[in-house]
This record gives sequence, structure tokens and C-alpha cells, in this order.
Amino acid sequence: MSGAVATRPPETPPQPPSRPSSLQRYLVAPVRNLWRSLTSMRTALALLFLLAAAAIPGALLPQRPLNAAKTQAYIDNHGRLGTFMDRLQLFDVFASSWFTAIYALLFVSLVGCLLPRMAEHLRSLRARPVPVPRNLARMPRHEEIVVDGDVDPEQLAQRIRGNLRGWRSTIYPPDQSKVGTYEVSAEKGYLREFGNLVFHFALLSLLIAVAVGKMWGYEGTRSLVADGEEGMCNTSTAVYDSFRAGRLVDGTDLQPFCIRVDDFTATFLPSGQPDMYTAMMRYTEGAPTTDPGTWPLARVRVNEPLRLAGSRVYVLGNGFAPTFTVTFPDGQKRTQTVPFAPDEMQTMLSSGAVRVDPPAGMFPVEKDRRRNQIGIEGIFAPTAKFDGTLLSSSSPIPKDPYVAIRVYRGDTGLDSGRPQNAYALDTALMHSGQLRRVGQANLKPGRVLHLDNGTTVTFDGYQRWVSIQVSNDPAQLWVLVSAVVMLLGLLVSLLVKRRRVWARIRVLDDGPDGQRRTVVTVAGLARTDSAGWGDGFSEQARELVLGADGSR
Repeated sequence: MSGAVATRPPETPPQPPSRPSSLQRYLVAPVRNLWRSLTSMRTALALLFLLAAAAIPGALLPQRPLNAAKTQAYIDNHGRLGTFMDRLQLFDVFASSWFTAIYALLFVSLVGCLLPRMAEHLRSLRARPVPVPRNLARMPRHEEIVVDGDVDPEQLAQRIRGNLRGWRSTIYPPDQSKVGTYEVSAEKGYLREFGNLVFHFALLSLLIAVAVGKMWGYEGTRSLVADGEEGMCNTSTAVYDSFRAGRLVDGTDLQPFCIRVDDFTATFLPSGQPDMYTAMMRYTEGAPTTDPGTWPLARVRVNEPLRLAGSRVYVLGNGFAPTFTVTFPDGQKRTQTVPFAPDEMQTMLSSGAVRVDPPAGMFPVEKDRRRNQIGIEGIFAPTAKFDGTLLSSSSPIPKDPYVAIRVYRGDTGLDSGRPQNAYALDTALMHSGQLRRVGQANLKPGRVLHLDNGTTVTFDGYQRWVSIQVSNDPAQLWVLVSAVVMLLGLLVSLLVKRRRVWARIRVLDDGPDGQRRTVVTVAGLARTDSAGWGDGFSEQARELVLGADGSR
């Protein structure tokens, strides 16, 4: 038989490293790198600064949700620049696409940055203190202490650990030590990192609360005459002069309540600047079921809102509402109290317009009725000052009230369906001849202006009107809690001291006549000298090894 010859299997040639697929190269890798950059702390800080900078135009420029008329006037006064700024959404900053994008990126960055840090912090809380470095002499603070007599290294390590009350400490025996001797490692100040994380998570909570408030909250403004008769019920968006709702608010589920302004007083400084506005309001929650005169009475002042049904009712501004009585030739009367808008805040010189429809049945033909409507356009001065016949005001305090009025007859645009300025008559109707001026006069309370057809206009006096704002923010409490927690977390992260201390125990036979001596090397490491070491580290190290009295 011929012997069998063993053959070695052919060696498999080394495989070249696999090349990443096109999907990984052009999609996965860029997305991964983008996510890492977005969730870095540097990016989060940059976005936070960018968000603060983006909010500056919202504070410097008029915002359309707050005052649409003032915003439009600003755009018209600046021509093409104003139109360009409007296209950039600079007049509605906090609802703009670019502000929302910065807000969303900051939110994502904080989430991606904080969650890994929280997991790492939880792992560090469960971990043992770090091992003792090999060369303690390189530490910023170190001290060598000789312990007299024959001392058991293990007992000395236990005593050092016992003196580290309030520290997380552990003893490393010789078999776990880098130099084969007993060592003690201790750390303190874990609460510092915890406070830092609390601050950032509270910031994240604040952003969420603000977003919730913007989505489910709303604000509405309304001007009410403070005569104890005109009121408002929060049942629909139609009761407001202006209404700004969150994206998820459709106005059908408003919390019902009713308010009525019984009285308003304004005090002024000697310079004429406003000192305080105070409104006495009656209110009821839910649908009104009793006489408004029996409703509870509350005092509402600037920055002291009335809180009811989860909403806050603020006093924003005020003005004067002149009362006019128009007596038609047949003796029928129509009385209106109409708010005038302040043109000069220093003197409260105000302007406004009144539109009066003839009594029913006086003109059976609709066309004739429209031709005999009365329009009054005027200026109200709390304290009159005349330059000839030109009326102005010298003080916001109503000491000598006067009105300068121009009376028009014709089509004032009532019931036409066309939008009009509530504080001025339509000049287009004047230019077309549909509205003709039939009289003018300066009147004090009680004075009468007689028109050509026997109609009279009487200035009866004035009332105060109050501009109120109803704000509903379902996340307001969470915003407050988040802000307080942010402050507490910041204080903890600033005040808590993060320190580490190590002790290495060595037994040497280099004493006189070969005597043994025990040398303890103590080293400390802190983020800054203000963390508690400073120049007193030597005394602290001796107390740690020898005790407070210096004995063993």
C-alpha cells in the first residue's frame, strides 16, 4: 500500500476591508455627523444666544399681534424698507418661521445634549471614586505626613476614611493599588453636576411650557366704558376688539366669565406722567345668572390683574369717551358715548368719531335714511387751551373739558359692510359728496350746536374708558416653576464645590537603626482654589490623618 500523503488546505487570502456602501457614505455618515454637531453643548449655547438675539426685533419694532394699526403706520412711513422688513416677518417675530426654526433646533439640541449627560451622571453616581494616581507629587496640593509608632496600614486607612465624613470614599487594598499599598480615594461635590443638569432640564421644561402656552393660549383686548353699564362676557372671539389665539385655539371652548367696569381713576405725577391706573370691576365666572350689581367687586391696577377662570384681566390703557345727544327735528333723540383715542399721551388730547342713524320710521325710504345719517368727528381736551379757536389740551387731568367737533350729514357708511376706522369718518365719502359738513363748534359740557334743518347736537359730558387685556396661558404655572428650578439649579452648580482627595499609606524601614515609619501622602484636586483647599491644605491634611487634636 502506498502511504497517504497529508495535504494542507489552501490558505484563505486575507480579505480586504469592506468598503462602506453608498447609503452609509452619502446618507448615514452625514446625518450622524450632523446629529453630533447639533447635540453638542457648543451648538446649544450658540442657539441659545441666537434665540436671544432673534428676540431683539420683537422688542424694538412694533408687532402686528399687539397693535396692527401702529405696525401698518410704521410700514407706510418707511416705504420700501418697511415692506421688505414685513416680508422678513420682523413685525411678527415670535410667530415667524425663522424664530420657530431656531426655537425648534434649540429644543432638539438640548434634548440630544442632556439625555446622554444624564445617563453618564447616573453611571458616575454608582461608580467607585477614581483610583489614586501613581504620582501624587504632581497634584496641585499634596502633603507628606509621618505617623509615629507602629501603625497598622489598614487601620490607618479606615481612620482616614472615617474622617472623610460627607465624602464618597473607598479603600483600595494593596492587590488593587498601582504601587502595592493601602490607598484611600474620596470625592465630594456630585451635587454640582446634578445642579448643572437640573438647570438645563429646567431650561428645557421652560421652552416646552412656553411652546404649550403659545399653542393653547390666547390674548384679547377690549375697550370698555367705565360707566357701570357696558360689560363683556368671554364667550366668543367676537366680543374682543382684537384677538390673538394660539395655533390650536379656535375660540369655541373659551372659559366663560363676565366683567363690568364700574369706575376708573387715573393719578398723575406733577410732570403729567401717569402714576397709577385703578379700575373697579365686577365679575362672575360662568354664564351670568344674577344681577350684575350683586357680582363681586375687585380692584384691578397696573401689574395687579384680576384672575378668574384660568385667565388674567389686565388694565392696559385708558382714555375719555365723550357723550353726545343728537335731537332730530321731530324731537326724537339718540345718545352715544364713544371712546376717543389719545393722540398726545402727555396731555391726553384725543380724537374720535360718532355715527348716528336716524330713528326708525323717520325716513321710510332706505335711500333717504342713508342721506340723513349724522357723523361727528372731533377732538376732546381734558383741560382746554385755545390758540384763537384752535383747541388743544394743557393737562391730562380733566379740569376744563372741551370738544371741538365737525358735524356731517349724509351716508356715514353704517351697515354698508365696508371696514372703517372707528376713530375717524371715511374721507372717501366726503370727497364723493355723500357726506357733507353742516356745522362745527367748540363745546363745553351742556352746550348745544344747532344745525340748519333743526337738528341739534349736545355735548353732555364724558366718561372714562379702559382698555383691558384678557390673557389665558395654560402653562403659566409651569413657566414659573421651571424658572424657579432653573435658578435653584444654577445656584447649586455655582455654590457646591467639586473636590477629590487621595491618601497613600507607605511603611518604610529607613528610620534610625532600621526603625519602621509610616508615611502618608495626601493630595487634593479641586477645580479652583476657591473650592476649599487654598493655603490651609496642610492643616486639613494633618487633621485628616492625625485627627482634629493632632494625635493618632
